[in-house]
Amino acid sequence: MAERAGWRVAAMQRADDAERRFLGSSAAVAVVDARGALEEGLAAARLLAEPVEANAGALLVLLSRGDVAALDAVHTAGATHYLASPFGEAEFAQMLRFADRHADRLAGGRGPGRVTAPGGEGGARGGGRERRGRDPLTGLADGATLRRWIERQLGPRNAEGAGVLMLLAVTRFEAINGAFGVSAGDQVLQAVARRIERQLDPGMARRGCVARVAGAEFAIALAPPATVDDARRLAGELADAIARPFAAEQHVVTLACRIGVAQADGADDGPALMRRASLALAEAKMGDPGLVGTLDAGGVAQAAHDNRLEVDLRAALDRDEIGILFQPQVSVTTGEIVGVEALARWRHPELGELGAATLFAVAERSDYLVQLSAHVQGKAIRMAASWEGDLASLRIAVNVTAADIARPGFAARFLALVDRSGLSPARLTVEVTEGGLIEDLAQAADFLGELRAAGLRVAIDDFGTGYSSLAYLKALPLDYLKIDQKLAQDIGGSARDRVVVRGVIEMAKSLGLTVIAEGVETETQLALLAAEGCDIYQGFLCAQPLEEDALAELLARR
Repeated sequence: MAERAGWRVAAMQRADDAERRFLGSSAAVAVVDARGALEEGLAAARLLAEPVEANAGALLVLLSRGDVAALDAVHTAGATHYLASPFGEAEFAQMLRFADRHADRLAGGRGPGRVTAPGGEGGARGGGRERRGRDPLTGLADGATLRRWIERQLGPRNAEGAGVLMLLAVTRFEAINGAFGVSAGDQVLQAVARRIERQLDPGMARRGCVARVAGAEFAIALAPPATVDDARRLAGELADAIARPFAAEQHVVTLACRIGVAQADGADDGPALMRRASLALAEAKMGDPGLVGTLDAGGVAQAAHDNRLEVDLRAALDRDEIGILFQPQVSVTTGEIVGVEALARWRHPELGELGAATLFAVAERSDYLVQLSAHVQGKAIRMAASWEGDLASLRIAVNVTAADIARPGFAARFLALVDRSGLSPARLTVEVTEGGLIEDLAQAADFLGELRAAGLRVAIDDFGTGYSSLAYLKALPLDYLKIDQKLAQDIGGSARDRVVVRGVIEMAKSLGLTVIAEGVETETQLALLAAEGCDIYQGFLCAQPLEEDALAELLARR
């Protein structure tokens, strides 16, 4: 609905990493779909409250009709707008425009924004009424004042191309409010504000701006010639100051903080610099208390690039941009091509060809992994089922993710796909990536056992890349062990490297497994792997991943 109304949408289905995702999207409006999931929606709104408010955003919460009685909680969680069921497309589009106008007004007329829409759980706290001048609780500058100061001192007219913006977030502050009450929490925020002010030397204080920009989030803007090194020193002092106990209404409160740092480069406008500092803070929040995060323009560009790919992926499947390449698997003893591994490639219309690693990383971030996996599996199996001549004799290996295995009924659906395609199960191998975490090995063993009973074979892929290798070998019914390419390539290194590879191969052989080496690039590597008992190899020594026609030509030549 939002896309049809002209918005570009970045969607997420889980609250995990939602703060960074929202900031990386450059969205002005966040939508939380809390219909049928009120508590999860409120939790997500609280999670994103401060970054949205700090960046002059707006939050629209979608509610079920029966949840209207909870509007106080929705407002407290940070919503600036709400829309209750039943509503139609026109009402939703109009409310998005209201929310965007609110965000635009807070930002001083920066123009149309974008929407981030977490489904079920996700969200943000948006800024409420625009306040000018001073924050009434702490006496510091408010967010609007800070943004005007940044435009004047650190924006595009900043000839020196210097100055720094720091964002400081007090951790566990909601727990303080919950345990001791709002009055005690207000006293703590006032005390935090005074400690921040005391850490600035007189010169910094005169040339800078200290503001409260969201609930427990503060900004310290330092005018030129302040540098990132100056900010890091100050951040250490601030972290120490915040760590000292506070007294609030006969309670002793211990806090910590995290700090994000962004240096102005003379090209940023105010919103861009604020969002970069917010992204740095989000990175810092992923570490230990007191950690300081910094983010340069390149980091923001990468975040924007990642977000753009997440948005584009959903349309890529419909436009058939996700293709399949096939990498030959070769018998070490005979040199015959005995099979292929199906590998996904994204033919992005502007960025060119993107490999499977990038593609699946994007899918995992955007909660689109299951859909992508199903698309690749179905397309590869249908292609192999149509092969004739030399191609018809090849085995084909397709990848199955840990997320696939965890889905109830996936084995039955997968086998039905194979049956509809007409591909003989005897030609199909399912590869389970060892690096992907399988939480329930007993469930995975049942799933793989069902596939093997239907005539498929099972391989453990990328063996040696994770910590679960031995547990997987003990628990899962397997036919093949695929040595990770890093291990295979290291065999040409030291004697110690060869001992490790030899141990892996001997262990696999003792379990009755066929050993496949990935990433073989040289004759020396192949000779050493053959000497240790490797059965099959794949890699650039034979061929890179190939289109279907090129694969047929290679088979004809050999």
